[in-house]
Amino acid sequence: METESEPYVRLATLRQLHQVMADMNTARSLADTLQTVADGVVTGLGYELACVNLVRPDSDLVVAALAGNSAAEALITGRVGSRASWDRRLNMGEAWGDLRFIPHTEGWVLDDDDVPQWYTDGPAPRFEDEWHPSDRLFAPMYTPGISGGSTGELIGVLSVDRPRNGRRPGAWGREALQMYAFQAAIAISNARLRANMQRALVRLEREQQALRASEESFRQAFEYAPSGMAIAEMGGDQHGRILRTNDALCRLLGRPASAMRRYSFSDLVHPEDIGTLLRTSAEGGRAELRLGRRDGTYVWVSLRNSVVADAADGPRFLLTHVEDIEERKRRELQLAHRASHDSLTGLPNSAELRSRLGSRLCQRPGALQPGTVESLDAAYGHGPFADQAAEHNSYDNHLGGGAGTNGNGSGHGFDLGPGFDAYDAFDHHVHTIAPEGETDDGTKGLAVLFCDLDGFKSINDRFGHNAGDAVLIEVARRLTNGVRDGDTVARLGGDEFVVLADGLGRADAADLAVRLRNAIIPPIRVDGRAVRVGASFGIGWAHCGMTADEVLKSADERMYVEKRSRPKQHRRAG
Repeated sequence: METESEPYVRLATLRQLHQVMADMNTARSLADTLQTVADGVVTGLGYELACVNLVRPDSDLVVAALAGNSAAEALITGRVGSRASWDRRLNMGEAWGDLRFIPHTEGWVLDDDDVPQWYTDGPAPRFEDEWHPSDRLFAPMYTPGISGGSTGELIGVLSVDRPRNGRRPGAWGREALQMYAFQAAIAISNARLRANMQRALVRLEREQQALRASEESFRQAFEYAPSGMAIAEMGGDQHGRILRTNDALCRLLGRPASAMRRYSFSDLVHPEDIGTLLRTSAEGGRAELRLGRRDGTYVWVSLRNSVVADAADGPRFLLTHVEDIEERKRRELQLAHRASHDSLTGLPNSAELRSRLGSRLCQRPGALQPGTVESLDAAYGHGPFADQAAEHNSYDNHLGGGAGTNGNGSGHGFDLGPGFDAYDAFDHHVHTIAPEGETDDGTKGLAVLFCDLDGFKSINDRFGHNAGDAVLIEVARRLTNGVRDGDTVARLGGDEFVVLADGLGRADAADLAVRLRNAIIPPIRVDGRAVRVGASFGIGWAHCGMTADEVLKSADERMYVEKRSRPKQHRRAG
């Protein structure tokens, strides 16, 4: 769990919490959900112990799951505490939002009540906010109330102990635990709902009399479920055809129920997600995919299928739960974009540039003389010597070359020597090569144009950083407009930019540098005044055998050579 002094939560922590909540909402049963809730507190929120106390039908609370201590789990799992004792604890605790904290100075009055609890040893606190072994922290879980509030019925209480950082949780830690308890309540409620619905559907097929008795309760659970629900045919020519939907699903997709019955889910899913849908429909389970709305847009949903089967006749139909996850997906994309793009210009940042460049390069140079590696490449129809091996194709096919590989990626079961990467020899990597010499020999390669702005510092000094930021944004726009679709324009930082342009010869790259420089030179309007910057470009070439940093360093050095070669007055701007 993050320390309270940090001004933001690291992306790794958000991903961990997202994974915990995803696991919590994809558990297959109520018991799995309860255990996942307890495990999530330990793995995602930074506590060493966590206990889920679930409200029973008689209002007492039973210890339904515990994580973090096997001895405590064996001691108190399944034990029951009275509702009166729990109400006393929740009423006497110090209110931290919806949380209740009972410090060790007050908790001694609870030692003799009937609530199952564990005892931990440890030294007395050394400072004010240090966690004491007898401190108690509870997170009540309520069913979602009206408009998504947390004022519904109490369904359980999360008990936590031993923060790993040894301190009482601060503002962020309290908010995280409170939000987690809210999501856990939803997951438990949904798990109960799914369990009830599945039992109702089994009875539907097995006993007609049970069908009539439970029809009204099932109808209400289906129709008034807060998330989308559908029943679809399974098997036969009409596999996947939607038989029934609830109001929530119709609202989500903007389609009336009568129209929904004309479709199957394969008609509504995004073309790129059809494979995911087919696997989910065939096996049951869960998938995240996009469904089409009536207005032509798509919405991300979490789709869960339960196969409702008859013991005698086999599978009959699918019960599908559709939950809107558009907002979560949008946030995930935003977080990923922020991690890989410059916040000022929106261009790929240094890390993303190195990733894109590195993905094109392998450790093996692409211009080696024929040897073991290249001969194998040629035999499989790729690499610089493929043409030399064309006459042997029929012989290779006769031997079954390329038909399959074993565990080490070879497929022939022999060792090619120390330091040899068998996978690299048999992959379909196209080696990146660079033009030779200083003349254009017709070779097309991956050009790396390193751009440094001339005169930018004087704009920052004279007009301030806001003006400098405006110039950088405009330069980024002009560079982006000056390259082809598929080329990369990235900002390394400060006033340095890099362009990756594939498929260029030396003359092409030089022409591109001139065009981009000419695009940058025209005046830029900033706060009612016109300012100008120049640009120096260095052209490097990427080829296999080089690292991304080596390629960028080469282009950077050429840029400085080019900058020094021009008179200083030609590099001025203002």
